[in-house]
Amino acid sequence: MRGLRVLGRAIREEPKIFAVAVGGSVLFGLLTIGSAYLVGAIVGDVVVPAISTGRADTGLLALGAAALIGISVLKVVGIFGRRLGAGYMQFRLQAAYRRRVTRRYLELPLAWHQRHATGTLLSNANSDVEATWFPIAPLPFAVGTVVMLVTAFASLFATDWVLALVGVAIFPALFALNVVYSRRMAPRQARAQQLRAEVSEIAHESFDGALVVKTMGREAQETSRFAARAGELRDALISVGRLRGVFDPMLETLPSVGTLAVLLIGAWRLRQGAVTVTELVSVAFLFTVLAFPVRAIGWVLAELPRSVAGWERVRHVLTATGEMPYGDAELDTRDTPATLAFDRVGFGYEPADPQQPAQPVLHDISFTVPPGRTVALVGPTGSGKSTIAALAVRLVDPQSGRVTIDGLDVRSLRAASLAATAALVAQVPFVFDDTVRANIALDRPGVTDDEVWAALRLAGADGFVARLPDGLDAMVGERGTTLSGGQRQRLTLARALAGRPRLLVLDDATSAVDPRVEAAILAALRRADTATSILVVAYRRATIALADEVVYVEHGRVVAHGTHPELLASCTGYADLVTAYEKAEAEREREKAYEEATLDAEVGA
Repeated sequence: MRGLRVLGRAIREEPKIFAVAVGGSVLFGLLTIGSAYLVGAIVGDVVVPAISTGRADTGLLALGAAALIGISVLKVVGIFGRRLGAGYMQFRLQAAYRRRVTRRYLELPLAWHQRHATGTLLSNANSDVEATWFPIAPLPFAVGTVVMLVTAFASLFATDWVLALVGVAIFPALFALNVVYSRRMAPRQARAQQLRAEVSEIAHESFDGALVVKTMGREAQETSRFAARAGELRDALISVGRLRGVFDPMLETLPSVGTLAVLLIGAWRLRQGAVTVTELVSVAFLFTVLAFPVRAIGWVLAELPRSVAGWERVRHVLTATGEMPYGDAELDTRDTPATLAFDRVGFGYEPADPQQPAQPVLHDISFTVPPGRTVALVGPTGSGKSTIAALAVRLVDPQSGRVTIDGLDVRSLRAASLAATAALVAQVPFVFDDTVRANIALDRPGVTDDEVWAALRLAGADGFVARLPDGLDAMVGERGTTLSGGQRQRLTLARALAGRPRLLVLDDATSAVDPRVEAAILAALRRADTATSILVVAYRRATIALADEVVYVEHGRVVAHGTHPELLASCTGYADLVTAYEKAEAEREREKAYEEATLDAEVGA
């Protein structure tokens, strides 16, 4: 019943195409019944008399041949309409639901994605959607077959009730066998569909972590892990195939048994004079031609378990909750820096186990990034700096308090307005497998080559891009494999700058470049006529010193706020953190001096 509900959804979504496909199938079915009675008439009224008399009526033979050819031509039309409609309907539904799933991915918050493996999400949008609508291909044929069976039974009872009882016995047995088959197949198909997702998940993780796998010598272990899960998938599919191998011959045999029973009982009825040769041949031929169409019902029932398994996984995405609705407010589009403010913000990440409470990360965070100013966010590892950066551009929403841009709560803004105002450059740069130009412009209207070069200059990337063989048209490879880490970071920074954001959030976005280049980039951003306010998550002392103000966080709380010299003098935790490198160097120098002095003393002794 769950499978039939999935099919009902498909019919409701594409009623016109389904009607065309079913119309072709019904035409084919009715003509199939008509051809059975036509063959019976030809045998009974033309062939048998010709054998009896030794003379054939060529006129009747020609008429019978013309009728068969006409029926065959019309059956071709029905087959064409059925197959074209079914295929068109199936592929339209698959395309539509792939779009719905991916659109839903974009609507769901970052926290939801963090709880779901990438391989599983790829499987949802691909193999699960495909499995959901796979029964659509034979569905119109099956519906047409039902109409054909009803018509055939009516014809059988009109011909001879005894022969009709054979059909009454055979065809319900076929349906019962299909139901048993479907019930046994359902758990096997569900398991196979789950394993498809897990195999995809492991493969994606291994390929994505190829650098770690290669450098750590984990090829054998990753191969073994993948092989184990692929072996489980193989065994699950073999189980599906084994069950199909048991039931398919039975489903093929029953109609043939029905034809044999019709011939045996029909011969007895013929001797009694209850039926004519024409009627017997028509009924026997009807059973023969019905065997294949009836299998279409079996195909649909056989694929329903897989369809249900796929739909349950697709529906899990489509009905997922937690999306962050946007408002209708618009930010000022004037070329002036934005003001970012955190007002008593609290936030906690949802645990993997939904029964557990959210783990608090930020507590009562309050600070402001004034227009046109650069504010450095500093703190030890795990203090919540990246979470603050994510909140600033609304990748996640606070659980208490509010984040505002120009006095407007970010939750009240239109998505396009927020994207045009604020830009985030993340810790890990992502580069598309495309040209430099495409990676920076992102098909945004109004981003010309001149603006691309201007953004590259600000990001300190114009030099290496100009040296590439094709310049802006150079392909950078998947995830920017042809570029160094620092070059990828500068490209992603240029991408953000090309949109002329009024608020720029840098989450340790220049960590892969040397300190001199980083200082030059930040200095260029301060001097540039970009009307941008900057929030930068920083670790290097030289970077922090370039900021107008510093916000120091520990354990998810703002501990101190002021200029770099002020915090060095007043905040011990801040001073220890930003001078840790210098202290470590000084400690090493002292240890080295002590070792040399000890060695000199020993030599002197």
